[in-house]
Amino acid sequence: SEEEIKVIIWHWVRISNIKLGWIHDFVKLVINYVAPFFMLDTFRYSSKLLKTFCGHTSYVCSIDCSTFGADQFICSGSADKTVRVWDVETNQQIRSFNGHSNTVYCVKFSPYHNNNNNNRHVICSSSVDNTIRFWDIKDDIQLQLLNGHKGWIGGIEFSSFNGGRYLCCGSYDATIRLWDVEAYKSLHVFNGHENCVICVDFSPLQNNNKNESNGIGVIGGNGYTICSGSFDNTIRIWDIETTKQLNVFKGHEKWIMSVKYGSNESQISGSSNTILSGSHDQSVRLWDIRSGQQIQVFNGILNELYVIKGDNKEDSGILCFKFLQLKQNRKGNRPYSYLGIVFFPITKKLINQYPTKKKLGNN
Repeated sequence: SEEEIKVIIWHWVRISNIKLGWIHDFVKLVINYVAPFFMLDTFRYSSKLLKTFCGHTSYVCSIDCSTFGADQFICSGSADKTVRVWDVETNQQIRSFNGHSNTVYCVKFSPYHNNNNNNRHVICSSSVDNTIRFWDIKDDIQLQLLNGHKGWIGGIEFSSFNGGRYLCCGSYDATIRLWDVEAYKSLHVFNGHENCVICVDFSPLQNNNKNESNGIGVIGGNGYTICSGSFDNTIRIWDIETTKQLNVFKGHEKWIMSVKYGSNESQISGSSNTILSGSHDQSVRLWDIRSGQQIQVFNGILNELYVIKGDNKEDSGILCFKFLQLKQNRKGNRPYSYLGIVFFPITKKLINQYPTKKKLGNN
């Protein structure tokens, strides 16, 4: 519903330092970018701190969530230079990877290794030490190291196509690199930004793509692109096959903090031809890829529907959060499903989960 979407967006824009003024038409647009949805009333009255994961010795920059079999895990990257893995059910840290020589900026579970290497569970991390590293959770080792950038590396993303075989990343050196995860090699460097690139995204999987080919030329030929957001206040679109810059979107007054393509899975026509961006100028903007024009800008102050507050003594802000569908729990033969929102405040106490609880089968 509209009210549920408002809550989700409010928490999302807080992470990007955005003060969002609510515009009614935004309801229809936001469905493409945020999931899953939950019951507003249940969230407001039942949310509480569920777990705290302690172990990092400095603030946490990034988190990701994944499920392997029946087990759920969270990985985290921190300014303490480590990548850590946590078992959600037991509340325990199961791995701590040391290898980066500076802050770990971004972490992602690798879909390619999980899908194509006999369910090998691997984490990819980017760092201020100018490297990208792959970590094998089971064997507790660094699997691979990627060098090439001349500055710190910001956001990383796995491709929506070919099972996540391709990885893109943005860097302080103002470039975007495309990597082949299978071969662990750089495929191309995209030049054009005039300042550091902090966020990137792959265009969504196309409905007519059977995901059979592994050739990068074929991927580009199918129309796949990369978008990037930069400290030069622009968003740029890059064609993977031709390696050419296709669009430059100008409008934000300060640096871009996040970019996201619309989804092909949405029921809204043309949504895959849009990009949503968040900026330090405290605005959210929607862009049309085909026309190269800004469709809408959302700014101002949103009336708060619900706010989750951290510990004022230990928390100095929230850097990132993820939605996590927790496993079902049965109490007295009554099934429940929990939707957890995993927050990472800027504190040595890392991970907070704020769940909603909803009885199944009564809707």
